[in-house]
Amino acid sequence: MLILTCPYCGVNAEETELHPGGEAHLARIGPNGTDEEFESYLFARKNAKGVHFERWRHAYGCGKWFLAARCTATLQVFGTYRAQTPHPPAQIVEAIRKVRPDWTPDWTPAEGIAE
Repeated sequence: MLILTCPYCGVNAEETELHPGGEAHLARIGPNGTDEEFESYLFARKNAKGVHFERWRHAYGCGKWFLAARCTATLQVFGTYRAQTPHPPAQIVEAIRKVRPDWTPDWTPAEGIAE
């Protein structure tokens, strides 16, 4: 059973109390986007084995969306954070690197890490 902590209300919730929302940190395509960009946004997902960032909604609790970092192979949860965060917080990145020292984020260092 997957258990995630809601960063808004602090409740440790089982996955049956949550609603999955797919991959996190996707670049949304606006009205000026091309057909190819929109198709990629709708259908192309990383779905990699290992570290993955996902959106979850605390459906049977506060109702808010939040983000979670976990390993898809082991179901280990590295942490959760608020949905408005553009990149995983430093403590999440540190938790991932403790277990997977060879892991590298897929955002550029210039984009930074949330505090």
